[in-house]
Amino acid sequence: MDRLVNTVRPYAWGSLTAIPELLGVEPTGEPQAELWMGAHPGAPSRVDRGAGPVPLPEVIEADPRGELGDAAVDSFGPRLPFLFKVLAAAAPLSLQVHPDLAQARAGFAAETERQVPVDAAHRNYRDANHKPELICALTPFDGLCGFRREADAAELLAGLGVDSLEPYVDILHASPESDALREVLTAVLTADPEAMAETVARAAAAAERLAAAPGPHRDDYAACATVARHYPGDPGVIASLLLNHVRLQPGEALFLGAGVPHAYLSGLGVELMANSDNVLRCGLTPKHVDVPELLRVVRFEPTVPAILRPEAAEGTGEEVYDTPSGEFRLARHALADGGTPHRLPTGVPQILLCTAGAAVLRDATGAELPLRRGDSAFVAARERVELSGAGTVFRAAVPWDTRTANGARTAT
Repeated sequence: MDRLVNTVRPYAWGSLTAIPELLGVEPTGEPQAELWMGAHPGAPSRVDRGAGPVPLPEVIEADPRGELGDAAVDSFGPRLPFLFKVLAAAAPLSLQVHPDLAQARAGFAAETERQVPVDAAHRNYRDANHKPELICALTPFDGLCGFRREADAAELLAGLGVDSLEPYVDILHASPESDALREVLTAVLTADPEAMAETVARAAAAAERLAAAPGPHRDDYAACATVARHYPGDPGVIASLLLNHVRLQPGEALFLGAGVPHAYLSGLGVELMANSDNVLRCGLTPKHVDVPELLRVVRFEPTVPAILRPEAAEGTGEEVYDTPSGEFRLARHALADGGTPHRLPTGVPQILLCTAGAAVLRDATGAELPLRRGDSAFVAARERVELSGAGTVFRAAVPWDTRTANGARTAT
């Protein structure tokens, strides 16, 4: 059991207070957007096993099978395959999609062959991995996720009463769903910048007005107005109206697979993802937007976002957020004072984060590691640990069943 020392990323969209409040420290006066827990090379956590703080990747490299377990190493190599975060959004993040595994491998290889520097601003693929992700709300959390039905998107655009949006409305009414969505998004992202900036300004003013009046789309227009205030003139403001607006309540979650356009707008949550930096942006950003590559990766399929709620796992005391990801599994432990300790699985690497109250980790020797609100810990695959206390703990782990039939572990 190792207490983690983590890095806070100060992205401009971050909250000034949410992460400091969670950690019980004074705000710095600067945005604090993400708290990273894991072994990502961009900001690895550190542990102290008696010789001073050591980056978690170095600890794993010294004994990958002991730290990660055979199942994780055999499947993903000698690296922690997930990254766990606290995300605190005070302003919208970029509108983006992530590639699937085949696209990531091909894109990374192609850009490497062209000798595009990995840290170049115009590079799309910074590694060869995909990036499925799960966001779970700790406070009310607003976001955009997946395409609306074309008829619904047409109704929203038409309701703004902006003449320059009428061609998009006509396309959405006239074409099959996937073709219409592709055609409209392409037109928005490739439009003359000055003309689009004027369209966005008029749409933003209309959205502000409609958000202040009663109506069935009040929340949708409010989300659009919020985006426009932070990104005036950005074509992503119009693109955002093609997407579903979602509001999560604390404890609810969204899973985001490959090709699904999304943006987080506001709120505090825990985020769990495959260990990757691959992002293709659609808008709401000053960063590079590669429209042809983006259009190749986006899945133009209308969806109804499936809000995930934790389901009790029999005999474990934990509640699980079920996703198809092979790299990660998120569980929530609601601990009651004096209750039966929750025995954690063995054979898999785990990171635990206390978000409310207090908890205690106890290993097979009786050694204890207390966790207060905001504290996190790494539990190696070889360790046998129990969790108790009075509070809430989120646990990120590789989703492998530790039972062995013929010496091989099987995925759950």
